[in-house]
Amino acid sequence: MNKLLVALGLAATVAMVGCSKEKAPETGATAGEHLENAASQATQDIQNAADHAASETQAAADTAAAKIDAATDEAAAKTEAAAHDVKEATKDATANAAAAVEKGAADVKEKAQQ
Repeated sequence: MNKLLVALGLAATVAMVGCSKEKAPETGATAGEHLENAASQATQDIQNAADHAASETQAAADTAAAKIDAATDEAAAKTEAAAHDVKEATKDATANAAAAVEKGAADVKEKAQQ
């Protein structure tokens, strides 16, 4: 009796599994055509990935170039400002030195007249 129940259970399981399988729709294509289509799709996917990577690389290069240009411009502006500051400091130092020489000459002249 147990063997009969096991056999019936096994038959029911096989029937349920077999009936629940859905067959793939028939496309009318041969296995070779399916492989060609898969290869074509893979080639297209690889091309799309390569194009995307090239686009991303170009965008990154453009961004880097723009940042380098901006940094160069900023460095040039700071260098120009520093040069201007040095020029002004030099003019002030020259004027102070000239005033000190004139004062020293005036002091010497005054002492000489005394």
